[in-house]
Amino acid sequence: MAEKVAPAIGIDLGTTYSCVAVWEHDHVEIITNDQGNRTTPSYASFTDEERFVGESAFNNAAMDPINTIYGVKRLIGRRFSDPNVKEDIEMWPFRVVAGAKNRPKIVVDYKGKKKNFAEEISSMVLMKMKQIAETYLGCAVKDAVITVPAYFNDSQHRATKDAGVIAGLNVKRIMDEPTAAALAYGFHKIKDYSKPHNVFVFDLAGGTFDVSVVNICGGHFEVKATAGDTHLGGEDFDNRVLNYFVDEFKRKHKKDIRGNSRALRRLRSACDQAKRSLSNNILTNVQVDCLYEGVDFSSKLSRDRFVELNKDLFTKCIELTDHCLKDAKVNKSDVDIVVLVGGSSRIPRVQQLLEEFFGDKKLHRNINQDEAVAYGAAILAAQLSGQGNDAVNKVVLTDVTPLSLGVSVKGDVMSIVVPRNTPIPTKKVEGFQTCTDDQSTVSFSVYEGERLQASKNQLLGEFVISGVSPAPRGVPKFDVCFEIDEDGILNVSGTAEDEKHKLKVDARRKLDGYAYEMSKTIRKPELLISDGQRKKIEDGVYEAISWLELNQVPTVEASKSKLCLLKKICEPLVTKMNSRNQVDLVFIKNLSG
Repeated sequence: MAEKVAPAIGIDLGTTYSCVAVWEHDHVEIITNDQGNRTTPSYASFTDEERFVGESAFNNAAMDPINTIYGVKRLIGRRFSDPNVKEDIEMWPFRVVAGAKNRPKIVVDYKGKKKNFAEEISSMVLMKMKQIAETYLGCAVKDAVITVPAYFNDSQHRATKDAGVIAGLNVKRIMDEPTAAALAYGFHKIKDYSKPHNVFVFDLAGGTFDVSVVNICGGHFEVKATAGDTHLGGEDFDNRVLNYFVDEFKRKHKKDIRGNSRALRRLRSACDQAKRSLSNNILTNVQVDCLYEGVDFSSKLSRDRFVELNKDLFTKCIELTDHCLKDAKVNKSDVDIVVLVGGSSRIPRVQQLLEEFFGDKKLHRNINQDEAVAYGAAILAAQLSGQGNDAVNKVVLTDVTPLSLGVSVKGDVMSIVVPRNTPIPTKKVEGFQTCTDDQSTVSFSVYEGERLQASKNQLLGEFVISGVSPAPRGVPKFDVCFEIDEDGILNVSGTAEDEKHKLKVDARRKLDGYAYEMSKTIRKPELLISDGQRKKIEDGVYEAISWLELNQVPTVEASKSKLCLLKKICEPLVTKMNSRNQVDLVFIKNLSG
């Protein structure tokens, strides 16, 4: 019996919970874990004997908070010196230290030894989601689409893809979460694809916030603009409540629990439960028995107090919503559908602010807010692996890069090469020149962000162009090329004028050599080709040689185009060369590259 071919899966790698889905029998199936739950905690826990991931790790958090890791999506691809990282470290019970290249490392005790982890924690969660899918499908799974926040930067995209590779997955695509949600909603709910729809996706999750304007028409999902904050979500709301009750406990009992990781973990869980309760109630109890040094904690939290504690964060969500619409050049009155995504979008005050902003426009939550992203990822996974139906195969996605990309020029000025909200994939080339006399090398720092001062933005890396011919400043010129692929990952290259000239010369030489060899070969009487074919090839060779005489240093593209055309004309000659001409044939192939 033939081995079952595994379908590609879609994975929503969440800050607090993850979800996996698959396209089968012409619909998307959200896959349940071994506990029967449709989402799985993004937790990993370590002991002297073994490692736990998912539900079992979540259950171990209260007993061993120091060695139970969560929320690593807020660390992935960031620097240890990032103020947001510093803020999170103060609230986490586990230990985070600075690693190589200023990257944060999580320290745990595992099997009697100290272990440092970074992307590996995310890879463990991805591996768990892979295993959940394999148990359901009954076969090994390899291919996957993994989602990330739309406002993830280049480093975070790369780190997520690396985590997927470590987990043993062939990452077919890194997909933005709001785009996945829009695809899920459009595919599931919009029946008339011929009519354009402006869909506004409001994605407020456990640790990140994204908004996107997506135009849907004829199966084409085009992201017009995106905005967000990779450090804004349910965990931040929990932190506000946690600090509020830590202060209350200190005020009532003259005891500070901030140095006790177990007490903080237990109180944090109670705060999270209170937050969820307030989505349906206006008042809730917060109670933790024997919280610290034998003292019980009991208090109440009202919906009004919760809103007051997080007022500025909720306001920021609306400000980013307005910012996104302006970038997309779409009036809020022109938005047809507002789609809610992410567990934190259930907060009543958030929904109230959105309704007020959009003029009481109906908020759509037809697809489960916790599952919409995985749903959309599964559709794309099916398309990319050739396993979808006609409707899936007709889907076309156009995403954008969320942040401007550029280089630092003299005076610490950010020279933008790729503006934010540029459709991807894309390739942009910008010309530069030397700024000092006799400069033989040029060093560039690549940044990502919107600040005019380059150093205030996110440093992605540096590269050097060497071999520049010494000359007065401003004379040597070179190009810097920014290329962003469909995963949102940036590749930067630079070409100096001398190098560009060499490439032009090499391309011209290949065309000249090929034309010369063909002009010799065509005169051989033993070649079994018709007079008409011989005449056509002679004319093609003559035209190429004449063009070269008129164009001493043509562009690389022009030479390659002429070579391609000549090769097509000479194809009958090459294919009909007899065995005595095999040496010539090999030489001609080498010349053509």
